[in-house]
Formats: sequence, structure tokens, C-alpha cells
Amino acid sequence: MDDDAAWRRARRILCVRLDGVGDVLMTTPAMRALRISGDEPRDLTLLASPAGAGLLPLLPDVGDAMAYEAPWMKGATNDATRDNRMISAIRERGFDAAVIFTVCSQNPLPAAMLCHLAEIPIRLAFCRENPYGLLTRWIRDAEGERARRHEVRRQLDLVATIGARPDRESMSIHIPGPARDDAMRELADIGLARPSDDRWIAVHPGASAPSRRYPEEGFAEVGDALAEAGHRIVFMGSAAERDLIGSIRSRMRRPSSSLAGRLTLDGLAAVLSLAPLAIANNSAPAHLAAAVGTPVVDLYALTNLQHMPWMVPSRVLFHDVACKECLASVCPVGHHACLRLVHPSAVVDAANDLLRQTSGGRGDRRRRSNQAVA
Repeated sequence: MDDDAAWRRARRILCVRLDGVGDVLMTTPAMRALRISGDEPRDLTLLASPAGAGLLPLLPDVGDAMAYEAPWMKGATNDATRDNRMISAIRERGFDAAVIFTVCSQNPLPAAMLCHLAEIPIRLAFCRENPYGLLTRWIRDAEGERARRHEVRRQLDLVATIGARPDRESMSIHIPGPARDDAMRELADIGLARPSDDRWIAVHPGASAPSRRYPEEGFAEVGDALAEAGHRIVFMGSAAERDLIGSIRSRMRRPSSSLAGRLTLDGLAAVLSLAPLAIANNSAPAHLAAAVGTPVVDLYALTNLQHMPWMVPSRVLFHDVACKECLASVCPVGHHACLRLVHPSAVVDAANDLLRQTSGGRGDRRRRSNQAVA
């Protein structure tokens, strides 16, 4: 059987996406393309980091997920026993094919070796160097570490090489009914009994990388200005971000609310789906808001340029710097100017502009274009 025919007939596909929640979300259009483009509907399993695998209840095109701390990913520990167990677990599933999704700075070959050892017969990925037998379908990665394509487009382009195209290019997400019910209860508990009618804004000030965090004092000033204009400010974050949010709220003159540590991942998606607007750093919650169709003011550190909000009304705020595209988790030059020099008034103006633009209703949000503002 030739390679094209093998891909058309592949029914059980392992989708490898080992980085963060936002990266998995940006891969959902490509995974939908895979599911619907074979000779018959396909069964997809996601191999992801523990955080990425936690998205499974929200992913309508993925049937199962396997959580794996791959030793070649940032922050993982080395454990050969764990790696061997994962190879065995993948082999036992009897996958027909594997598609390895990576950002431009990642090497797919460790994941390709994992799939090869698990005896998955056909394997697809972008790769800068010749993979020889580790990939049966090698797509040369011409972007290097300075990408220009949006991350969603990069993954759609990858699966298009095996004839997989989606019926639509928006991100795929499904919010379970219980999560929506929980979100309504949490919002009612802080006084938002009718979230679709109330004037409120969801603010998520955290990010996994320090280089992607807007300053606390900036968030406090933005929150005060929007509160003075009549908007309720509701902070979102994990339990680990309670101190961050507490520090921001302590700097504010106006009252605000916090749901930090009170929401599961699907609960956060549900709350964001009800918000008139989200303000966030370039982080998973920004992509989660975009996936549910909520307009986003994205405080966008210029560490990389391919992760802007996808197919949702947005304002992307940054200060242009010569050191952009550093790909660093900590600002390598120390000034953090790409975010620190974004004045809070610009954030407030962007929020007000988006709220005016989308005041006609949520239904037409995805048809509006994204805008970047320097």
C-alpha cells in the first residue's frame, strides 16, 4: 500500500501535542480535519502533557487522552521506567498512524522515536533535519525558530499534506452542561446572577512564563479605570495565582471580585464563554476565551509572534522591541519592555473599543477580524 492510501485508510490516529493547554487548543482545527477526512470517520487519541490531557472533556473531536511528561519537554523529570511504560501503553492501543504536532522551536524526533518504538506504522511531522526512518511522511520545516505562520495555520498546513482539511477553521471546544451550571453558580455567588446582561469583564493576570506577564500595577490601574466606568472586574486564576491576584486587588482603589482557585479548566471555559470581554496575557486563558468566542484584549509579550487570538474579535497590545521573538520564559535583557511599556490607558481603550464593537451580540464575533496594536 502506498503512503497516501495508508493515510486515507488510517482509522485510529495518535495526535501527539506535548506542550501546554493553549497549544492543544490551537491544534483543534487540525485534529478536526484529521477526524473527518479519512475513508471513514476516525478515532483520535491525544497524547499530551498532564495539563493538555485535562482538556479532554472540552474536545469534541478527540475520543481519549493519554497524559505523558515527556523528558524532552520543559519542566519534565527523567524517568526511563515511565517512558517504557508509555511506549508499551501506546503499542497496546494498536494505532494506525501518528501525527506529531510541534511549535517551530521544537524537535519532533524524540516523539517520532517514541511512536516508532510503539510500532505505529506511519508517522507525520514537520522537521528541520532529515529524520530518515523515524518519519514516514517528512514535511521540511522551513520556518526555523522564527515563525511567521499562526500556530493554528501551521498545524492545518501539516495535516493538509495528507489530504486532511476541516469543514471550518475555528477552534473546537464543547462545554459540558455541568461545567456551565457550576459557572453560573460561581458567578451568582459573587453577585452576577445574570452574567449575559451584567457589565463585567474577566481578567486573567497569570501566565506560566514570567516574560509573558503584564505588571501587577498595570493590571490594578486597568481594573480601576474600567470599574470607574461601571464594569465589574472579575479576576480568574488557579489556586497558585491567588497571591498574584490578591496583590493586584490590594493595589486597586475600586472593589473587584475573584474566582481564583474556584474553577476547574472546564469551569473556566464556561465562565469565559459568558463574559462580555476577557483581558489576559498571552497564555492558555486567552486561547480558551478565543475558542469560546469571547473577545480578548491580549497583552502580548513578543517572545513569539504566532500565538495571537484566532478567529475572534481581539486587540493585541505590545511595545515593539528589537529583541522580539526571543522565545524566552524570562526576559533575557531584563527590561521587559515589550509589555511594561504598554500603558494601562491603551488597555482600557482597547477594552472599551472591543465592547463597543461587539455590543450587538455574541453571535457575530467570529466573523470579525483580529487586530494587532503596537
